[in-house]
Amino acid sequence: MCTGRGSLATLARVSLFRRKSTDLVEESVTSVTTDEASNAARSRGYTPSKKELGVVTPKRPTAGRRPGAPTKALTKEEAREQRRIARAEASAEFRRAGGPRDRGPERLLARNVVDSRRTVGTWFFGGALIVLVGSNAAMPPIVRLISNILWGALAIGVVIDSILISNKIKKLVRERFPKSTERMGSLYLYAIMRSITFRRMRAPEPQVNIGDKI
Repeated sequence: MCTGRGSLATLARVSLFRRKSTDLVEESVTSVTTDEASNAARSRGYTPSKKELGVVTPKRPTAGRRPGAPTKALTKEEAREQRRIARAEASAEFRRAGGPRDRGPERLLARNVVDSRRTVGTWFFGGALIVLVGSNAAMPPIVRLISNILWGALAIGVVIDSILISNKIKKLVRERFPKSTERMGSLYLYAIMRSITFRRMRAPEPQVNIGDKI
């Protein structure tokens, strides 16, 4: 009977020893594996997060921040006034600098040639209105005759003036811009259309006075 109890105690001690040895081996392997993996990750450039380092990011103070001012809706009158001001500013800028078709030194030269002289074309539209009224069938024959003569004289004057302007532009462009790629026909038409426009309505506005040497 005593021999049986002694055998059981011996078996229990052997089993307990084996279990503890196995547990110790597993814990050691687990600890080494975790440490090695952590060291390998850090060696590859791993950057620990602020949470892992225990760093607390302070929140931005909101007490001193100024809230955005609410936008005020415009009334119809205010919106209409803003559109009118924008149109006026755009018109003034166009009259001062012109548009894309007014760019280039050749165009500036053509404008100066026209603006430095009195042109028959500035009287063309006024004369056309007089001719329109004088050609009415209710007018006496002498009035209609004078209106037709005036209309013919204006037409001839515009043609002659346009030829003189074109010749001067051609001469000056060849002298001052011998390598110009500007089409002369387009330049002539540009100058002629400006010559039949009232001086105060020309855009860009004239930069020379009548009689100035170009």
